[in-house]
Amino acid sequence: MRTAFQWIMSLLFVIQMYVSMVLIALFFLPQMMVKRDRVFVTVHTYTSWVRWTASWMIGLKSEIRGTPPTDEVIIASKHQSFFDIILITNVTPRPKFIMKKEILWTPIVGYVAKAMGCVAVDRGKRGQAIKKMVADVSSGAVAPGQLIIFPQGTRVAAGAHKKYKIGTGVLYKETGQPCVPAATNVGVFWKRHGIMRYPGTAVMEFLPAIDPGLEMDDFMVAMETAVEEGSNCLMAEAGFVLEAPHEIPDN
Repeated sequence: MRTAFQWIMSLLFVIQMYVSMVLIALFFLPQMMVKRDRVFVTVHTYTSWVRWTASWMIGLKSEIRGTPPTDEVIIASKHQSFFDIILITNVTPRPKFIMKKEILWTPIVGYVAKAMGCVAVDRGKRGQAIKKMVADVSSGAVAPGQLIIFPQGTRVAAGAHKKYKIGTGVLYKETGQPCVPAATNVGVFWKRHGIMRYPGTAVMEFLPAIDPGLEMDDFMVAMETAVEEGSNCLMAEAGFVLEAPHEIPDN
């Protein structure tokens, strides 16, 4: 009975989450068209709403640990579900994402993503995607802010492992910016797929920055170690039993 009630509340939460996305975007649209920077007020309003409704509708509270960066940095984050996007966006002043280009064609989300300065890449053409990321960031085509990248390239279920891609290392090397690793346990409560959301405390933790200057291989090891070990600790703290990681093949 309790599980059925949680599923119903999860469904209602998901429905209102997308309805509120449309309503908040439409409310702020005139302001965004006049002044592009109002997009950050829009996304901060929406993500605050999602965090608040999650806390009482489905019992999923959220916590930020560490210091969210406010200067021009790369954030390399574990990506387990939509909720980690919500948390990072909510606490960084000018977030922008490296994202798949198909999102640009999504109503509302695509417009907001463009206004935020997100970098759209073709994941099917990895060499070209990396070149485009570097070119857009280095040329100034992307406005200053916090550039968020998911080093594994996609959502990865709690306890699973997927190879880290070289794109984060290339951006770190070419931009000369610090990289802030970010760990999370959101996948324990909010799965990649499905309606069910579980009560608990989802945590996003910003870890100590990796300063510029490391060799590529050393950076990749340092970044992956920080993200994986940090996420494993948060998941274990949430009661998730970590088994031997199973590798997810590249798409």
